[in-house]
Amino acid sequence: MPLHLSEAGRHVTLVTIDDQPKRNAMSRATFGDLAALWDRLEAATACRCVVITGAGDKAFCAGADIGGDLTASAESVRVVNRALLKTTPFSKPIIAAVNGDCAGGGVELLLSTDIRIAADQARFGLPEVRFSIYPFGGATVKLVQQIGYVHAMDLLLTGRLVSADFAAGIGLVNRVLPAAQVLPAALEVAAQIAANSPSAVQAVKTQISASIADFAISREALEQQLGDRVRASPHFAEGVAAFREKRRPDYA
Repeated sequence: MPLHLSEAGRHVTLVTIDDQPKRNAMSRATFGDLAALWDRLEAATACRCVVITGAGDKAFCAGADIGGDLTASAESVRVVNRALLKTTPFSKPIIAAVNGDCAGGGVELLLSTDIRIAADQARFGLPEVRFSIYPFGGATVKLVQQIGYVHAMDLLLTGRLVSADFAAGIGLVNRVLPAAQVLPAALEVAAQIAANSPSAVQAVKTQISASIADFAISREALEQQLGDRVRASPHFAEGVAAFREKRRPDYA
């Protein structure tokens, strides 16, 4: 299973995405496992803070596995939304230890976290538009709120990758450290949070995450409509084929 769960200190749970051959990209099965994991951690009183990271030193998460199932039924969208904490409040703080590249759905997973520490070699981007994919995992509703309009539009519309230092400069991550220091620093922050009153911490987190989820829910019908429109276009087949064939798409 590409998700590993371990205890990483008193009241701190470490979640590791581990599919290194695919740069920790998430299949539909992995999304389902992650959705179920959040439910378990929400109910686990012993868990007061979560740290999430990727295995290896290349990637935090390359996003959805585009080589897999790309259908978008109501049920699959529900599972992805839950996995990425797009439309559901979550009461436990989440610290991201970004050990490597973070792209597409990986950035959308990042947007569900509360504090983010990145390795200096990590890169960040939302390349979906390059391959005619609509980023329905939360980027279009969360990114503007988190980093501001012009920075969000830059990343969403160009599809370019940016450095960890650039990401810190626009407020996408909190700190940039040498790779070996990222996970220890994230665990240190998690321990500080876990030592605080769980009632107070979880009340704060619930209020904020509920507000974000409510806004996302209000945009969900249009998200589905726009995603369906993109998938029905001739550009979608070309973009996905180009990605799988490792070539530049031709939308002429």
